[in-house]
Amino acid sequence: MTDSLPPTRIDIPLTKEQASGDLLKACWPAPANHHAAERLLEQFAALGEAEAQALMHPAFRVMLKAVGGNSPYLSELALKESALLLEAVAIGPEASLEQIFSRLAAVPATTSRLPLAAALRTAKRQAALIIALGDTGGLFTLEQVTSALSTLAESTLRKAVAHLLNEAASAGRIHLPDPSEAAAGSGFTVLGMGKLGARELNYSSDIDLILLYDPASQAGSQAESRDELGALFTRIARNIVALMESRNEGGADGGYVFRTDLRLRPDPGATAPAISLPAALSYYESMGQNWERAAMSKARPVAGDLALGQMFLDAIRPFIWRRYLDFAAIADVHAMKRRIDTHRGNGRGTPPTSMLDRLAGFNLKLGQGGIREIEFLVQTLELVWGGRDPELREPRTLIALPLLVDRQHLAPDVAKELAEAYRFLRMAEHRVQMVNDRQTHSLPAPGPYMAEQMQAIALFLGFPDTDTFGATLLHHVDRVRAHYRMLFESVPDGPDQANQLDFSGDGEPAATIEALQAMGYAKPPQVVEIVRAWHSGRLRALRSERARQLLTALLPSLLGTFAHQSQPDAVLTRFDKLLAQLPAGVQILSLFQRNPALLERVARVLGAAPSLSDHLASVPGALEGLIIPGETPPQAVRQIVDALSDCRDLEEVIRALRETARQEDFRISVATMTGDMDVDEAGIVRTAMADGVINALLPHVMEDHISRHGIIPNGGIAVVALGKAGGREMMAGSDLDLMMIYDHPEDIGESQPGDNPGTRPLPPSAYYTRAAQSFIAKLTAQGPGGPAFAVDMRLRPSGNQGPVAVSLSSFQRYHRESAWTWERMALTRARVIAGPEALCQRVREAIETALNRPVPAETIRADAAAMRARIVREHPNPGPWDIRTRPGGQQEVEFIVQVLQLIHGPANPSVRATSTRDAVGQLHQAGFLSAEDRELLIHADHLGRGVQGLLRITLGRTARDRLPAASAEALVEALAEPGVTDEDTLRDRLDDISQRVRAAFIRHIGDIPVPGQSR
Repeated sequence: MTDSLPPTRIDIPLTKEQASGDLLKACWPAPANHHAAERLLEQFAALGEAEAQALMHPAFRVMLKAVGGNSPYLSELALKESALLLEAVAIGPEASLEQIFSRLAAVPATTSRLPLAAALRTAKRQAALIIALGDTGGLFTLEQVTSALSTLAESTLRKAVAHLLNEAASAGRIHLPDPSEAAAGSGFTVLGMGKLGARELNYSSDIDLILLYDPASQAGSQAESRDELGALFTRIARNIVALMESRNEGGADGGYVFRTDLRLRPDPGATAPAISLPAALSYYESMGQNWERAAMSKARPVAGDLALGQMFLDAIRPFIWRRYLDFAAIADVHAMKRRIDTHRGNGRGTPPTSMLDRLAGFNLKLGQGGIREIEFLVQTLELVWGGRDPELREPRTLIALPLLVDRQHLAPDVAKELAEAYRFLRMAEHRVQMVNDRQTHSLPAPGPYMAEQMQAIALFLGFPDTDTFGATLLHHVDRVRAHYRMLFESVPDGPDQANQLDFSGDGEPAATIEALQAMGYAKPPQVVEIVRAWHSGRLRALRSERARQLLTALLPSLLGTFAHQSQPDAVLTRFDKLLAQLPAGVQILSLFQRNPALLERVARVLGAAPSLSDHLASVPGALEGLIIPGETPPQAVRQIVDALSDCRDLEEVIRALRETARQEDFRISVATMTGDMDVDEAGIVRTAMADGVINALLPHVMEDHISRHGIIPNGGIAVVALGKAGGREMMAGSDLDLMMIYDHPEDIGESQPGDNPGTRPLPPSAYYTRAAQSFIAKLTAQGPGGPAFAVDMRLRPSGNQGPVAVSLSSFQRYHRESAWTWERMALTRARVIAGPEALCQRVREAIETALNRPVPAETIRADAAAMRARIVREHPNPGPWDIRTRPGGQQEVEFIVQVLQLIHGPANPSVRATSTRDAVGQLHQAGFLSAEDRELLIHADHLGRGVQGLLRITLGRTARDRLPAASAEALVEALAEPGVTDEDTLRDRLDDISQRVRAAFIRHIGDIPVPGQSR
């Protein structure tokens, strides 16, 4: 490529005759355009030497060569706009465009209709010429070209709409709040759809629009009735189309502005061109289809009352971006694409054999492997995942691709190939459209001149010949087609036996019964009965034809996957129970169809974890947590930010946080059960979600509390996590052990109204107690799958008898004068996780002071031993799976660590880690634990939490002596403990470790004394 066009004119030492000769050569290879060159030469002959030299800048010659040789339409524009060409050379194409848009903006909206129409057409003609020259000269990127074309459409639309609204206001038909800004507050808005909404217009694009008006905005205007108002805005809509499409064939400003399409509005065959806002909202909330969601995902207010347009899009956001993962949208979008292919005949007939045959008439937009397949692929992935991840709500294809890579929904190499193909195909589309300003996307069709026409297109794109161009094009479309099929057309196959099953007819089909037995089903007749009930539509979820079609396609894979479990009949029965709870089956079956690995994971859950199966039956949306792509899920903070992005009030915040926490808990539980997540990692991730929920919820609760009871200046409340939450070791079913501490200036007697004069003031103790009660109530609010978390506040000063929230001064006094040893042991795991940072720091210092309180080591050991004795009395016969309270169990590991931390922590602050595993390492490093004890306690802690957590996941809290076979198998597999192969060897391992932990307990703390009372 030659030099870039300079931002200012550069004189080149070139005579006028040389310039004229170069210009003539620039028109080659299209002899039909020689007349255009001659006319250009006549006009340029009158120019001065400097101007002619400027026009012959090398970069500009490239543009003229491309335009003069290949585009009669642009050649004619260049003849009409020779002065504009000079301007572009002098100041650069970007500045020239800015001046074009500025001249249009300066046209008063009150200008009469004919001069306004002429100004719109002039702006279109001039901008199209400059954009095309910048494009063909390599001075504009694809993004700059499409953005400039979109800005042109937007600018002309805004001027047309402002003119028509002013005209209606002048006639007294509507009221405008500010006539100088006709659009603002007018109650009439224009939504740009498709490529205009995404700022991706091409040279000959239609502009797809939806026109809306708000009847409430014109209450009291002359057109008072809804019918009159509807008729008025319908006339305005038709006049918009007329202004944008009307031609002035004989005038100097001939041509049109943009072809305009209003058919994307709701039910276009039965509705007026302009739709009332209430009617549109009602339609999308009750009848909107997936293809309309796809269309609306690119919608953008482009003219008229922009605030009204944004308000409308905000209102229908839940329709566009669904909170659940909508894999059914993949089938709907693909069905739309199939209809396009059927209409165009894609894929029918004899496949072409030669390159020229494949290129002939190829539609760069709608052909297989074309632009539309890239757009559909990107848009569909955004619809599936965008409800959960607002950052994926990006309408621009080239910007959306790296976002999908970042979120692990597309492989980097796939996104790179799609982006390269998109750029190439759009460039080729633009060149095809430039020839005669035709709305076409196709290469030359078969005919006597096809070879010459194809060669001209290749040259226009900068290729030396058709073969080179064709090889590049086919390289791109073949890869696009492959990636498209990977997303839209892959359905997993089942095992051979499952594919041979036949559930039609009555009675017991012998071949099917035999095949089911061979697969491992113990009760084939029961399987036949369940499947036939599915096909009959007896279940509500399977009453739709589409749901049964999906089920039929999935059935071989479904039965084959279940057969891999140790008890396939039980898995099938639980899956049947899951289906029976669903209001519709299309979503879940689409999930399985598009995610074969998900079906395998669900089968393991159904087989080994009845409690998780019950949770799935009551909250089917929990499935979505199992298909987060990649090995590393999004961090809790990002999940929470995404979940709260659409929340409008406190109740929605509570619901979103609860659903996010429950889903993450389910995902972690399944990952732990399947061995994909270690118990330590699971504890950290689960605790991070709890921390995130608390940090997100507390400000919302306090804002609501302030609206009721005012504020306490310079006061605040902090949340402290203890126990497993404090140690970042939360397991499935772990309570949140919390303590809430507040502080305020001593001279504050009651809350002050602040900006809310209607508040009810409270004294600080009551103020913060109520705030804490409100926070806990909202954190534990029940939902379909239970609360976000269960909360235990018994570790606060004075336990259940004390206030829910304690003042910082009371906390300090209590731990200075009255705290028991076990309470100080609990504080070794304290983490301040939420609240104003200054207060959080003071609370941390108070906790540190409490832990440093001087107490004799003998007293600490004696109190800890007495506390353990009391627990033994209260739990005299722990079962073999009571991992926590059994002799030498999890509790004794924690006692050893916490006692050593209390004894040695004041002089050695490094041992104050809140997690047991980290504390053990620090105690060893400081010389207070031997290497042998370190290995023992870390192993005992890790294995104990692993067993305890997995038992909760698979069986809940039900105590039993022997485990069900499937649960025992899952437990052993997930633990991956060397030498442990079954339930018996696992029990032997636990018994051995418990004996050694008990010996360590006696060494470091002492034997459990005779029962008695002790602090």
